[in-house]
Amino acid sequence: MIMKTNLLMNFNVDKENKKISVEREFAASVTKVWAAWTQKELLDQWWAPKPWKAKTKSLDFKEGGHWLYAMVGPEGEEHWARADYETISPLRSFSAKDAFCDENGTVNEALPGSHWENTFKEESNNTLVFIEITFKELADLEANMQMGFKEGFTLGLENLDELLALQQ
Repeated sequence: MIMKTNLLMNFNVDKENKKISVEREFAASVTKVWAAWTQKELLDQWWAPKPWKAKTKSLDFKEGGHWLYAMVGPEGEEHWARADYETISPLRSFSAKDAFCDENGTVNEALPGSHWENTFKEESNNTLVFIEITFKELADLEANMQMGFKEGFTLGLENLDELLALQQ
């Protein structure tokens, strides 16, 4: 299902401040968009760019909790990651530390980690999501981009458009 849309999508890389900023609009209420970012049954349906799939091992969406998941490739290969939730303001924002790890959640310090701040704002029956991803080192941001983050994340957000359209 390919959707043509005029929804807002801005993706900016700020190397000086070691940040990626994404501003994305969705044609759904903040309640539905928030649920898609915070419930494993929904995250698994959109987070990975096709033909990859996301597979949640555990999700404890609360301050101090974490999400442990794998990106599963078409050949069955698994790349594990975890998000450790720091702050949560329901239906408004959450922040998390993001890192690559093994299937047990042990962080791989050799790969670039980041800090995510996601803010949700409902506007005219749509929801704007502002995502700020900060890296400790410029090299970490650049490594993340070289791994195809922009392309993969953009495709994942398009999957979310499709999921939200099915919920209407």
